[in-house]
Amino acid sequence: MLRVTEIKLPLDHGPHDLDAALCERLQISPADLLRYAVARRGNDARKKSAIKLVYAIDATVADEAAVLARHAGDPQVRPTPDTAYRFPVVAPQGWQGPRPVVIGAGPCGLLAALILAQMGLKPIIIERGKAVRERTKDTWALWRKSVLTPESNVQFGEGGAGTFSDGKLYSRIKDPRHLGRKVLVEFVKAGAPDDILTEAHPHIGTFRLVTMVMSMRETIEALGGEYRFQTRVDDFEIARKPDGSQQLQGLHLSDGTFLPARHVILAVGHSARDTFQVLHDRGVHVEAKPFAIGVRIEHPQGWIDRARYGQFAGNPLLGPAAYALSHQSHTTGRSVYSFCMCPGGRVVAATSEEGRVVTNGMSQYSRAEFNANSGLVVDINPERDYPGGPLAGVAFQRKWESLAFTAGGSTYQAPGQKVADVLANRASSGEFGAVVPSYQPGVHLTDLAQCLPDYVMASLRDALPVFGRQLPGYDHPDAILTGVETRTSSPVRITRGKDLQSLNTRGLYPGGEGAGYAGGILSAAVDGIKLAEALALELVGAAAATGHSAAQVDAS
Repeated sequence: MLRVTEIKLPLDHGPHDLDAALCERLQISPADLLRYAVARRGNDARKKSAIKLVYAIDATVADEAAVLARHAGDPQVRPTPDTAYRFPVVAPQGWQGPRPVVIGAGPCGLLAALILAQMGLKPIIIERGKAVRERTKDTWALWRKSVLTPESNVQFGEGGAGTFSDGKLYSRIKDPRHLGRKVLVEFVKAGAPDDILTEAHPHIGTFRLVTMVMSMRETIEALGGEYRFQTRVDDFEIARKPDGSQQLQGLHLSDGTFLPARHVILAVGHSARDTFQVLHDRGVHVEAKPFAIGVRIEHPQGWIDRARYGQFAGNPLLGPAAYALSHQSHTTGRSVYSFCMCPGGRVVAATSEEGRVVTNGMSQYSRAEFNANSGLVVDINPERDYPGGPLAGVAFQRKWESLAFTAGGSTYQAPGQKVADVLANRASSGEFGAVVPSYQPGVHLTDLAQCLPDYVMASLRDALPVFGRQLPGYDHPDAILTGVETRTSSPVRITRGKDLQSLNTRGLYPGGEGAGYAGGILSAAVDGIKLAEALALELVGAAAATGHSAAQVDAS
């Protein structure tokens, strides 16, 4: 089978135009095209007057060798890659060895647990938050009633922070083993729409993510996995050996119990600040890493559709338009860029700590709500902006989140400002204009300079007119900026080696967004697969190599 890419056709192409384009591209007769399937479909909207659909096709032809020879050196015609997933190891029948532990049930922990369960290792999943249905009720309580549950919210609970997002399932990570395909296949098995397997920029949306996460939990439990919800890891038992190396021994849990564990995947997410502190206190190697802070910006989705698609705005083949923008500020020298763009969605309250305001974006699968929103953020780094140790970025985040809580009126309303007033360096007041913000419990118009660094505000003022030229209407005077967006990624990296274990603590496998090794649902899930594989090879491989029982290996 051949993979043929970059086949472009107009939006209104007919049902047989793809066949003809494929034959022309391969230089074969229609009789030699035996069958084909769409592997990927996207669009090219760089010319609004001539938007194209762009296909990647898997085709079976009469003489594949001749076609490949004719297109030798053409990167757009090559054998279809083998995307089948193969387990690197499987536990022997009747395996009675130690059960690996996964801390966190977000995308990284969820896929790690699923792979471990499929390999026969019966993982224990520790999740500080609630199961996803109960967690959803607590999340809505903050949005509708300003009632925060610190252990059950947008950040904490089954499904992780990605549950209350746009559910974007694409990534720029290098993936030579096609582990992303394994993630998508498992998501479809769990109830995600089939089109995530073929769309160039697939997404699921919050409501479908909820049911999908529940289905995957049922699969893991059916394979012998065990979930412990509303259970936080309060401490790590770590033994220090005479040579100075460390070995994880077990976990002290919030219910007062001790769980012996020497093989633990740490997938706690980017907001597990108390866990970062405990790890640092126990001598696990942690370092500060760069991230970005800023705001959410909102426009009516129709404005974005027309700016991106022109006369084709509203075409069902295109759907609601997205965008990606970036600019280097001439005033501050910092990068300003859009982040986590949510077409047809809403801005949501995403704090996990009392007395703080954090924003994020969310969409449903339909992307049918009135506004488009995106993070609009500015890069920061430890050396320049928050020196002071591995956890200084956490303190930095908390500072601006607390100031945002105060600027919004200390009721979990978010501080907001109109673009016209940001550009004029003055506070906003009065009524909203052409853009009505979607954030609940509500937006209080004020001056965002109260809760963001001066260099962030200066960078935004530089970038907004530039983005307005690139995307007409982006710098509309009534567009709303809502603060603060501080949790774009983890402020720490829990460093690991080539074996994916902590650099200085054997048995601890840090990964996902919280450990600084992923940025989004798909990349975190892929990282979870890698962690599960590494742990299983260490656990099962050690038993096979020594001829001991797994229990003996674990106790040695």
